[in-house]
Parts: sequence; structure tokens; C-alpha cells
Amino acid sequence: MPYADTPELRMYYEIAGAGPPLLYISGTGGDLRQTPTIFESALPRQFELLAYDQRGLGRSAVPDGPYTMRQYADDAAALLDAVGWDRCHVLGVSFGGMVAQEFALRHPQRIERMALACTSAGGAGEASYPLHELVDLPDDERARRSLLLGDTRMAAIEREQPERFAKFVGYAVAGYAIGAGEPDRDKGRRMQLEARRHHDTYDRLPSLTMPVYICGGRYDGIAPPSNLESLHRQIAHSQLEMFEGGHLFMIQDKSAWPRIIEFLSA
Repeated sequence: MPYADTPELRMYYEIAGAGPPLLYISGTGGDLRQTPTIFESALPRQFELLAYDQRGLGRSAVPDGPYTMRQYADDAAALLDAVGWDRCHVLGVSFGGMVAQEFALRHPQRIERMALACTSAGGAGEASYPLHELVDLPDDERARRSLLLGDTRMAAIEREQPERFAKFVGYAVAGYAIGAGEPDRDKGRRMQLEARRHHDTYDRLPSLTMPVYICGGRYDGIAPPSNLESLHRQIAHSQLEMFEGGHLFMIQDKSAWPRIIEFLSA
């Protein structure tokens, strides 16, 4: 199993595929043991894909906190150093999109093109839904609330197809169980949510000069369309595209991955 030892922590990562280098930054609670993984997407057929467990999560170390968004951004830069990449494309999804923004602001010379999916700028640009408010709920209720937030159409499914909705809840709860008993994993998850709570790049985004593709789902209640529109207004060299889906629009709308790949391959 590949690990990168950086001055601050040991990070677990995976790399696969062939083509231009692409760094993938995952969302809240991301763990490369969760399935499907990003390596099951179309990306490794087009890029040399690098993905990792962020600090406090998955098989990466849980250093003392609190954590900051700047630390998450600098972790990404340290990982690039460890694998020998000077520059690459970047795809940040949800919380990973927040990290990608901070990474782009702190290390702009390392990015060729950047895609930001279902994410937010924070500050005056509106924050994503405060997921830290759900952290102490029982797993089944946290899953239920997350599903309803992640796709505004889910309320109708819960009402009209309760058995189908219950299956979705079960899948989510099973995901929560991965790594749940490992030492300090709950601490790492909570510290990630605290860092997310304070994310704010809005006023700094106009300084970005690399091409940026902003995308999301029309029915996303975690990072709603208005949040993506705020990002688009602040980043001069950006384009915005919405898809038929919620927070998981890349799975729900089959046209999403081809459009992301087309942008990153330009």
C-alpha cells in the first residue's frame, strides 16, 4: 500500500491510469475503501489519476488538531512533491472542491486546469450546508438527513417509495461503518467538519487565472446552484454547467463525466 511521508503526516494514496496527471480531491468523510471508488470512473482511461485519503480520514494519519483549510491545501502540495509531480490538473468534489480552491490560491503554479464539482466558496459566496450539525445524530437519521439534503427529489421518494428510500439509507449507513472502529477516526472526521465550517475563499477567488470548470446538480441541497453561481462570478476564467442530479450528479447524469473529461483534456 503506497504511503507518502510528509513533514506533517503520513498520507495513503493510490495512483493508476495513463495520460496527463490529474489530482482528485475527495469530499467529506472520503475514504478510498468506500465503493465505488474514483478509480472505477472513466478518469483512469484518460489520465494518470492520483487520489488520497485526506488528513484524519481513511488510512492516512490523524495528526493533532484543529485542522485548517490551508493545511488540507498544503497536504495536497506535499503529496505532489512526494510523487514527483510539478504540475497537474485538479478535480475537487464537494469538500474536495473547497480544498482545491485553497490549493489553487496557495499553489497556483502547480495547476494546469481545475474542475470544481458540487462545492462552495463560503463567506459572501454562501456556504455549503453545515454538515457539522448532523455529526452527533444516530447513523440512520444522519443518513436520512444527508439523502434528503443531497437531492431535493428524495423527499418524494421517501413519501411515495419508502422501501426504496430505506435501501438508500442502508447503503449510506454501511458506508459510515468503514473504518468506524479505528483509533481516532471519529476525531479526524470531526476535525474535517470543523475545518469545512470555516471555509471562505470568496474574496480571494478573483486572483485565480487558470481555466476553471464549475459544475453541479440542479437538485443539490448541500451545494445548491446559487453557490456554484457565486463561484462562477468570482472566477474570471471559469465556465459553469449544471446537470440533472443532486450532490451525486456525476453518477446520476451520464453526460457529466464526459463533459468534465472534455474540459480537463482541452
